[in-house]
Parts: sequence; C-alpha cells; structure tokens
Amino acid sequence: MPRPPRRTDVSSSFDWRGFDLVDPPSGFLDDPYSFYRELREKSPRHPMAGGVLLTRYADVVAVYRFAHASSDKTLEFRTKLGSGPLYEHHTTSLVFNDPPLHGRVRPLITGALNQAAIRRMEGDVSALVSGLLDEIAEGRVVEFITAFAARIPVEVIGNLLAIPSTERGPLRGWSTAILSGLEPAPGPQTLQRGDRAVSEFLHFLKDLVDERRRWPGNRHTDVLTRFIQGEAGGERLTDKELYHQCIFLLNAGHETTTNLIGNGLWLLLEHPESLRRLREEPGLLERGIEEMLRFEGPIQLNNRRLLMTLRLGETQLSAGTPITLSIGAANRDPAQFPAPDRFDVSRSPNRHLAFGQGVHACAGMNVARMEARVAFTELLRRFSVWEPGGEPVRDPRVRFRGFLKLPVRFEY
Repeated sequence: MPRPPRRTDVSSSFDWRGFDLVDPPSGFLDDPYSFYRELREKSPRHPMAGGVLLTRYADVVAVYRFAHASSDKTLEFRTKLGSGPLYEHHTTSLVFNDPPLHGRVRPLITGALNQAAIRRMEGDVSALVSGLLDEIAEGRVVEFITAFAARIPVEVIGNLLAIPSTERGPLRGWSTAILSGLEPAPGPQTLQRGDRAVSEFLHFLKDLVDERRRWPGNRHTDVLTRFIQGEAGGERLTDKELYHQCIFLLNAGHETTTNLIGNGLWLLLEHPESLRRLREEPGLLERGIEEMLRFEGPIQLNNRRLLMTLRLGETQLSAGTPITLSIGAANRDPAQFPAPDRFDVSRSPNRHLAFGQGVHACAGMNVARMEARVAFTELLRRFSVWEPGGEPVRDPRVRFRGFLKLPVRFEY
C-alpha cells in the first residue's frame, strides 16, 4: 500500500487508508495539528475514499447536532472488522448505536454516573491516587503511564462493576486491543488481537454476571447490578447487550482518562510556566484540565453516517455519506479559539469538543474530569520538581492520542 503524502501535498490527497501505523507520515505522531491546519485551511470538507473528513469547528458541531447523523456502524464495520467478536462488540455497545438501544442503555450508565455518584467515588479515587504516588520513589525515573495514569481508570471502572481486585490484571490489555480495531485502517493482526480480547472478556464476564444475579449489589453504586436489573419499569437488556455494555464501560473510561492524565502531565513538562502557574494559582486547575482536553484531546476522531442530505456552507453532503469528525482539528480552529496553538491553563471560555456533543456526548465525562482533578491536585501537592526522565514513546494510533511510555522523575 502506498505511503500517504507528506505535508507538502496533504490537502490534496490525505487519506487514512494509506496510514502505516508502524511508520506513519513524517512528523504526524508528534504534531498531527499541522496536517489538520492545512486541511482546515485548504480542504476543510476533505473527500476521502468512501467519505468526507471535517476539520472546522463549526462543521463538526453541525454534524454532532444534526438529528439525521447516525452513529450506527453496522454497515461500515462489517467491511472493516469482519463478522467476529470484535464486530459484535462494536455494533452492540452504546457508542455505536442509535435508538432504540441507545435510549435503553444510556440512562443505565448516566444514572450510575451522576454528580451524587461521582461525589461518593471521589474519596476512593483520592485514596487510590495517594497510594499510587506512595509507590513512586523520589528522584527515580518512573514510567508514568503504567505506574499511574493507566491504573486509575482501571481501578475506578473495576469498582463500578465490582470486579474483584485480584482479577483486574487483564483489563487494560483487553481494552487496548479492542479499541485498536477502531483505527481508520486496522491490519489483520490488530483485528485478530481484538477478536481474541473480546472473546476472553466475554468469558470473564459470564461468571461475573452469573454471580451478580445470585447476589445483587447496590444498584446505586454497582453498575453491573444496574445493567442486570434495568431501569424501574423499563425494558431490560439482553445478555449480549449487557455483556457488551460492560466492555464498553471499561474501554471508554480507560482510554479517555489514561490519555487525559498522561497528555496533561506531558503538557505541563513542556510548558513549565503553566506548571508554575498551577502551583501558584490552584484555583485554575479545572480550567487547566479543560485546556489539556482541548489542546491534546484523548480522542481525536469520531464518525457519523448521514441519513439525510446536509449542507455545510457551499458543500452539500448527500444521504449515506460517511463523515469523519476531526476533533483534534476542530479544537485548534482559530475561528473558535483565539491563539489556538497556545496552551493556556486560564483559557475561558473553552467550548472544546473532547467529549463530543449531543445525545452521544461522553456519558462518563465528569468521571474523567474528577479523576484528572484528583490526580493533578495530589501530584502538585506532593512533588515540587517534575522532570522528563527519558524519551517518551507515543501511541501510534491516530483515533486515540496518548503515550505508550512517559518516563518522569519527581522530587519532593
């Protein structure tokens, strides 16, 4: 397969199908935003094989708000994923479904992740963060993603599903393998790993679900019990739907929070003046987290398929058109954000699209915000010196933006 074009002609022939994630286009992993900037300026509604890539903030918002933009991926994923366990998962989970399934599942999740539930969770998250930081030795290099950023969401979601703590070891690996199938052009090995991860996860969940049916938990704090029992007076989930919403909950919570915390730490290392400002003005932390989400969003792409014609400016998109929404590009659009390439922890307003918009906005967005706030509050309180501890290694995926390795040295 030919390599994709370099920056010199990206606006004329950019197409995800040519991406080799082992050796992506020169500079893309470190700075995809220069590619997106050229597309936004020269080809903002960029035709690609089988669809259109949108890079302007206003266009992305218009599609999010368009009532006839479908999230259902049954047709698209049949070609992309085949017909195995990975296909079954991604066409059954909440995020890639329209009503009626979406309308039955979302209240089960949002009801368990409301503000009262998040307040109840915060004490446990604070204790978890404190314990993880106790394990970080002063002055020694720590691999921050594995030792800290990735452990927080796995434990939080494990608690929500009441998974025994001794059985949580495989969860992160399963999640990464399953989500890698969502890349624009996953290869055969990626799909095989994803299929295997779904199968293993389903087997794991069967015993867990059987046990919870025999001994239900508190539906206000145990999401699995809530999934099993359904909403009062409402239709219950089928077994298949139930299992795949559990997998979805882990995947969504793990990827967003791990990347938010990892990207946020890297940004503060790269912008020491922002780190200093957060130390001096701790009241800015919530704005700072929103800026981390805008500037280096954990999820860079989303997709829709038009069910009716949609006009965007001078461009008319016909029914059936697959749309790729470039969240990363929209969040750097100067028409929406003054000085968009400046990392500003005091930025306000900051109406970024890191969590999407509309009926499919991330159901766990406020859990991710809380986890990041607790994590950075304790990091800032405990360590006075943050320094790079070696060369970071970026995750080569393009839909998800984060690090595989981020070595850091902290001192009290």
